[in-house]
Amino acid sequence: MPRPIKITRLAVTHYAWEIHDLGREERLGFDAVYRPGARSPAGGSILTIETDAGVKGEVPGAVDARAAQYLLGRNPLERDVIWHDLKRSQRGSINAPPGAVDIALWDFAGKLYGAPIHELLGGWRMKLPCYASTYHGDENGGLTRPEDYAEFALYCRQELGYPAFKIHGWIGGPIDREVAAVLAIRKAVGDGMALMLDPAGAFNTFDDVLRVGRACDEARYFWYEDAFRGGGFSLYAHAKLREFVKTPLLMGEHIRGLEAKADTITARATDYVRANAGIDGGITGVMKIAALAEAHGLDVELHGPGLAHRHCMAALRNSNWFELGLVHPKITNNRAPIYPDKRWLDLLDSVDDHGCVDVPAGPGLGVDLDWDFINRHKTGVTVYE
Repeated sequence: MPRPIKITRLAVTHYAWEIHDLGREERLGFDAVYRPGARSPAGGSILTIETDAGVKGEVPGAVDARAAQYLLGRNPLERDVIWHDLKRSQRGSINAPPGAVDIALWDFAGKLYGAPIHELLGGWRMKLPCYASTYHGDENGGLTRPEDYAEFALYCRQELGYPAFKIHGWIGGPIDREVAAVLAIRKAVGDGMALMLDPAGAFNTFDDVLRVGRACDEARYFWYEDAFRGGGFSLYAHAKLREFVKTPLLMGEHIRGLEAKADTITARATDYVRANAGIDGGITGVMKIAALAEAHGLDVELHGPGLAHRHCMAALRNSNWFELGLVHPKITNNRAPIYPDKRWLDLLDSVDDHGCVDVPAGPGLGVDLDWDFINRHKTGVTVYE
């Protein structure tokens, strides 16, 4: 019997860069919006898990010291054991294990076996239909008027082939403008494009939530997402909203943990189930949530882009759209070029003529990192061994 493989070393490489024409909205200063001439500092990190098999797992992300010490000497193929141990270590906080660790272990396994992750998961599709997911509205001539959103949606459909479009509206703006944007987008694109709305908790009152929800009904939106100020935590509020609007609800972006996701379903607080590999326990966590949703006859929608989500969605029957965002008509390079081919960067124009993205076919995550860029912008390395 061959000896078990062991994790021998972990490294987190940190890098920094800038995004042009992106700043913070003035009212609260939390959300990123278009701001001409602004330069926003941005950063990232790459987690590398090394083993005595000579094969590495490498993913965007990081690991804390406690999890790193636990991982040293562990068998990287025992993903589910590791997943549950690290989940327990996060009880009382996010209630899910570090996503980057789990994704790195899947990347390692794919490279060890010479297979892409989607193949290990039983994947079946290599093209994923996308929705363009916008930045929040601004007051600076970018996405400022309802017509700006309508024109951008039409551009995404006619020029780039997107089959779906999601608006993040204004933070604390007039609710009449939000309603007008919901209606203007549908009028501009016609019936052939799926539309979604994500206020991201920006509305002040239940009346605001209800008015915009009824506009979504009129405009036949695909879903209405996280409208309440509470960040989507109140199961009661969402169940109550479902009594007044017809548009399906999507909530769960801010709720961590498999059990909490189950509670949103059983409380009838959502019609679609959110999952995010980065903060819901990696690929293992996403697939558990997807199975939970499937058992209840629901679809799971992955929050945000990334290679891990491409592999997951390739293996999911009950998932409709790949979220490509955030995007904006005047912000074109908002992703660090950590991959040599922009197809994998999740930019506005990373889609094919039909508004789809490809699923990588190489081993593991399937795309080599651009270490030339990463090393040129490196700010430090944290090592555990």
